[in-house]
Amino acid sequence: MSPVYFPSSVAASVYQIVIDLWIISEIVGMIIIPRIRRRGSVIKWRDRGSIILLFITIGVCLSLATYFATFKIAMLPSWVFYPGIVLIILGIILRQWSMAVLGRFFSAAVGTQEDQFVVENGPYKYIRHPSYTGILLIFIGVGLAFQSWGAIIAIILLFTLAYGYRIHIEERILISELGEQYIEYKKRTKRLIPYLV
Repeated sequence: MSPVYFPSSVAASVYQIVIDLWIISEIVGMIIIPRIRRRGSVIKWRDRGSIILLFITIGVCLSLATYFATFKIAMLPSWVFYPGIVLIILGIILRQWSMAVLGRFFSAAVGTQEDQFVVENGPYKYIRHPSYTGILLIFIGVGLAFQSWGAIIAIILLFTLAYGYRIHIEERILISELGEQYIEYKKRTKRLIPYLV
């Protein structure tokens, strides 16, 4: 039997498979591959607690979506479940692509390496933080999968606060470490959405 907030037991299974795929992709893309790629590289960590804030935000966003759906708060029609699943998958793909393009410079916590340079290919050609855009797509997809516009609004607000802080910390450090190269890159690109934000 599916939870009351999913359109069917098949939909519940699809959601669980996609979320499991996300978790596995995060473990591989965020922990395993970067450790292999940067073996021997010295990283100067300057995270200022942003990684903890992001993990808490992810947990709270998933809990909020469940809460809104369980108590039928600000609901949408059940068909939005399917575009939600598509958005989650697109978010996973964008996030993994971003991690792959950044290569050994990718890390879960904010830090820089001695020989680091500005990566401007792949999604980084258009936006400075495509992996965070991937998370935003996943979050909106979760809100749609749970069929609650209230959850989507709450998730976007939380995302803006937590990831806004993370981006602020990250960009300050990149400017201090990479200097003019990053400042020029910043002038040519947007943070999260090409040509908009």
